[in-house]
Amino acid sequence: MNSCSPNADGSFPKVLNTLARLPLLILDKWLRDPLTASQSRDLLEIVDDRYGRASTLLATQVPVEDWHARFPDPTLADAVLDRLVHNAYRLELKGDSMRKKRSLLAQKPA
Repeated sequence: MNSCSPNADGSFPKVLNTLARLPLLILDKWLRDPLTASQSRDLLEIVDDRYGRASTLLATQVPVEDWHARFPDPTLADAVLDRLVHNAYRLELKGDSMRKKRSLLAQKPA
């Protein structure tokens, strides 16, 4: 979510409806940066509309134990994270990034 909120022009209900109907919503770079209060409220609306109806995939390098602190309001953090992690499947990947491995392969003399 960026600082250009769809709330400003009144299109937010349409955006919410679109996001609620997607069979899969992918949130990449999840919580890379801390959220603002407004972003937290918007996110709660989105995950609440999708809860139990559609899949949401979170891709992040931020450890799960650090997620809560990236919300400005602990109550909003609890509400959002509860909806996201309840009934979730968690896949934790370990090891070097593929970018790093490919970069090292490209540097090796043939």
